[in-house]
Amino acid sequence: MRRIAILTSGGDAPGMNAAIRSAVRTAIYKNLSVYGVMRGYEGLIDDHISEFNARSVSNILSRGGTVLKTSRSMRFLKKEGVLKAGANLKRRGIDGLIVIGGNGSFKGADEFSKLTGIKTVGIPGTIDNDICGSDYAVGAHTAVDTALDAIDKIRDTVTSMERIYVIEVMGRFEPFIAIRVGLAGGAEDVIFPGNDYLIDDMSNDIKEGRKKGKVSWIIVVSEGAKRAAEAAKSIKKNTGFEVRAITLGHIQRGGSPSAYDRVLASRLGAQAVDALIEDKGDGMVGIVSDKPSFVSFKAACMRDKGKIKLDKEIYNLTKILAI
Repeated sequence: MRRIAILTSGGDAPGMNAAIRSAVRTAIYKNLSVYGVMRGYEGLIDDHISEFNARSVSNILSRGGTVLKTSRSMRFLKKEGVLKAGANLKRRGIDGLIVIGGNGSFKGADEFSKLTGIKTVGIPGTIDNDICGSDYAVGAHTAVDTALDAIDKIRDTVTSMERIYVIEVMGRFEPFIAIRVGLAGGAEDVIFPGNDYLIDDMSNDIKEGRKKGKVSWIIVVSEGAKRAAEAAKSIKKNTGFEVRAITLGHIQRGGSPSAYDRVLASRLGAQAVDALIEDKGDGMVGIVSDKPSFVSFKAACMRDKGKIKLDKEIYNLTKILAI
């Protein structure tokens, strides 16, 4: 392994820059040449590749987003696009590729590795934390902190105005953010993918709570399970109470990464370089029980049963504490 390239793909996540910085400087420390690929797989196809040095990643540790930019590439879904991307790396004598991204990015990396023979290692970077093989993905902790800070502020108004608020957080298929801000934010209920719920039952709980003197209510909704506006409309119709809907949106993707995500990203960036040096490929580095791990891309994209079980436990505790 003499030369490696790094790209970020899919949705951005806080801490991606910390992972880029770590991978670049670790590679240089170990006498490898490093190249940055702009705009993910699109940039790989269009040959937007340039050599980096240690100063190329100065002062990015605390910045959100990604200095390499990111995109979702339709051309990379086709064999011709993948082969063209591989040819661009081979022409420069680049032996390995680091991909920082989530589930979809890793499916692309798996195909790229198989079709081109170029060693490819992934770093999990997604606020959804929907990757198997690492306890946490880069950016997930920061996204929860960001959503929680917003909910804490909203609760001041909820309590003062004695209202019901339905707050929508990100998570199309995964409940990671919703489940954790629900418990940490003292929500009365959480609507999330994979969990059956009935608006009628939730409305009855609210009416019973009012009889017991409970005057404010927060319901956290994961965007993949229900839209906040729809849930609020149904609850208002069923209860007759004032209900407001708020969608937090993309603020959850941005912002300076937390200390946890900076440390995690730095560890994973170094692990990814070491994996390539050790001739590993077609897989993802991770941290499991605070120890380094390495799993295939196929395994990384599977559903993590342990995380599903933990989500249920956290939700059940949220309901117990909401009485």
